[in-house]
Amino acid sequence: MPGMSTPASPPATTAPATGNAVTIQNFAFSPARLTVKAGTTVTWTNKDTDPHTVTSKQGSGGPLNSASLTTGATYQFTFTQPGTYAYFCTIHPFMTATVVVTP
Repeated sequence: MPGMSTPASPPATTAPATGNAVTIQNFAFSPARLTVKAGTTVTWTNKDTDPHTVTSKQGSGGPLNSASLTTGATYQFTFTQPGTYAYFCTIHPFMTATVVVTP
C-alpha cells in the first residue's frame, strides 16, 4: 500500500555454529565449522547409508580417530585443549570440517 514501509530484514550472520553435535549426511559434516568451549564433548552421528569416519587431518597430530561409522552410529570426543582441529573422512577424503575449541 502507498505510504507503508516494509520492515528491514535482520542482517545475515556469519557466526560459527555452536552446540555439541555434528551430523554426517549427504556426504558432508554439518556444521562444517563448529566452535565449542574446552571441556565440551562433541558427538558425530552418521545419517548416511554409507559408512564414514571422523579422523584428524594427516600431519595435524590431532586426536580424532573414529572407527568406520555405519548408519545411525555415533562417535564422541571431549575437547580439553583450545585449538583448531581439522578433520576428514578417510573413506571419502573430500569430506572435511573443523572444530574450533576456545578456552
